[in-house]
Amino acid sequence: MYLCELNTGQKARVKALFSTGSIRRRLLDIGLVENTEVECVGKSPLGDPCAYLIRGAVIAIRCEDGAKILVERGTE
Repeated sequence: MYLCELNTGQKARVKALFSTGSIRRRLLDIGLVENTEVECVGKSPLGDPCAYLIRGAVIAIRCEDGAKILVERGTE
């Protein structure tokens, strides 16, 4: 599944990043690398962007970018 498919409260582990260019560099800089645990902590009222807890920081990621991050669901 992809990061943008997580519901609030769900956790997952990053398996692959398919982003390119500057957005890929930014995601890598915030620590979004393979096997990083990510938790969806909230969605905006219209569903885009979503807030994710990544390595102790809450980061907002747009759905179009989240659709390029392959994750494996973990425990809730």
